[in-house]
Amino acid sequence: MEVNVIRPDDREPDELRPITFVRDFTSMADGSVLATFGNTTVLCTASVDDDVPRWMRGSGTGWVTAEYSMLPGSSPERVRRETRGPKGRTQEIQRLIGRSLRAVCDMEKLGERQVVVDCDVLQADGGTRVASICGGYLALHDALSRLVLRGELADHPISEACAAVSVGIIHGQPRLDLPYSEDSIADTDMNVVMTESGGFIEIQGTAEQASFNRNELDTLLSLAEKGIQQIIDLQNELTSTQPTA
Repeated sequence: MEVNVIRPDDREPDELRPITFVRDFTSMADGSVLATFGNTTVLCTASVDDDVPRWMRGSGTGWVTAEYSMLPGSSPERVRRETRGPKGRTQEIQRLIGRSLRAVCDMEKLGERQVVVDCDVLQADGGTRVASICGGYLALHDALSRLVLRGELADHPISEACAAVSVGIIHGQPRLDLPYSEDSIADTDMNVVMTESGGFIEIQGTAEQASFNRNELDTLLSLAEKGIQQIIDLQNELTSTQPTA
């Protein structure tokens, strides 16, 4: 029996969804980016606080952390607000975002400041965590660029770009950048975070329906690397021009 491998949106297996980043989407935050991956949309804002958590005071180094949430109307079925604190999935995602951004930020150059990157999902169609990382990186970069422009930092703390993408195996076919319709039926589902120089920050891979072998893992990582480089090219195109102070 022949398996239908046509993707729901007619993309090629190694093709990203249409991706856009809108800088300075809001005017109050130090950095803000509206990140869109297909039908997934995330508002990412970066807020700088001239203080650090109590356990870091006097260390001379800063901190970057993240918060993540899905707004009530972001999915077909209303998402309840987490008024009693973040649930397990939310905690896991915001920790992932924070780890990813800290991996490319020099905390000594940041000094005793904390930057909180908030990622609010306006519309969810798969890949909300990877869109949050990609948009959060740009929001963080712009916030820190403004500190440099104002003379509050001598050097930019960001060492290199980072980005993330989802990959998976659906009907036996490796695919890049999964929407929900593919993610929900994937045999294997994986999120990959990488730096511009090719270093891996995090790999989250799960056999949802069937186990995967080493060759399939290598194929998925190569597919992710290709997609991430394309995303980083988009990020670098934007950060090549400075934001207004």
